[in-house]
Amino acid sequence: MTPPIAHPLPADGPRGPWGPISDELARSGNVVVYGVLSAWVPKGAHQARPLLGRDWNRYETLAHPKMRERFLASRLLLRHTAAAAIDTTPDLVDLAYQPGGRPFVRGCDQIDVSLSHTEDLMVVGITHSGRIGVDVELADRKLAGTGSELQACTPFEKRQLDAGGDAVRNDNLVRMWTLKEAYSKALGQGLRFRFTEFGFALNESEGATLVRPDGTPVGGQEWRFGTFGVDRYVVSVAVHDTGFGSRGDLSVGTTLDEGMLDALLGGPPQGIQPTS
Repeated sequence: MTPPIAHPLPADGPRGPWGPISDELARSGNVVVYGVLSAWVPKGAHQARPLLGRDWNRYETLAHPKMRERFLASRLLLRHTAAAAIDTTPDLVDLAYQPGGRPFVRGCDQIDVSLSHTEDLMVVGITHSGRIGVDVELADRKLAGTGSELQACTPFEKRQLDAGGDAVRNDNLVRMWTLKEAYSKALGQGLRFRFTEFGFALNESEGATLVRPDGTPVGGQEWRFGTFGVDRYVVSVAVHDTGFGSRGDLSVGTTLDEGMLDALLGGPPQGIQPTS
C-alpha cells in the first residue's frame, strides 16, 4: 500500500536537520520540507554566491530588497534539500528552469522538485516516484467573498463550500486553492491550467480526492494529495506516482548522468584518460 504524504518537516537552516528528511524520502518516495526566511538568509549575500550558481545573475536583477532576500533564501533551501536527497553538497546541485519557471535539478531526472514561498515561509517538495507540486498560503488569507469562488471553483466545489457553512468557508477555500496550485505545478502548468476544469473533494482528514467539475472521481490511484497546517500557513502537496517503483539509491553518483557528473566534478569524459 502506498504510504500517505507525510507532514512537512522543518529545516532550521543549512545544518538541517537532514537525517529525518533523507529517511522520509527513502521511506515513502517523497518529502516536503519547510524553512523560515530568517533562518536561511546569510549574513552577507556574497557568501552565498558559490551556492547560487546560475541563479546569481537572476538574483542581481531583482531590485526590491525583500524580493532579493526571499529569492536567495528559497534557492538555498531548495539546493540544500536536493543535496540531502541525492547525497551530495549544495554547491554541486545545478538548478535550471523549464519555460514556465518550474525548477529542476540538471542531470538528475530521477528526482522531481517543487518550490513555493509566501511571506516568511518557504516550502520544497522532492519525489523520486514521479512528479510533485507544493503550494503555501497564509491560513487566514481572505478568499471568500472576493470573487475567487467564481474564478477557481467548480459547481461541485461550490456545493461543498455551501454545505460546510460560513464558519469554515474561507478555510476550505484556501485549502482548495492551494491544492489546485500544487496539482497544476506538478503538471508543469502553473496558473495556465484553468482551475474551474478540475476540482477536489475534501476529506475530513488531511487528504483530498481529485474530481471532475460535476464531482465524479477521476479514475486511477496514481495521484495523492495532502494539506497540512504549518504555523500560520497552509501547505498543500500533490504527488504523482509513475508506477515504476522507488529507487533505493539516490546518491549523486547513481542518479546523475555520467557525462554531467564528469562535467560538474571536473573529471574526464568516459574513455579518455587524463594527461599528465
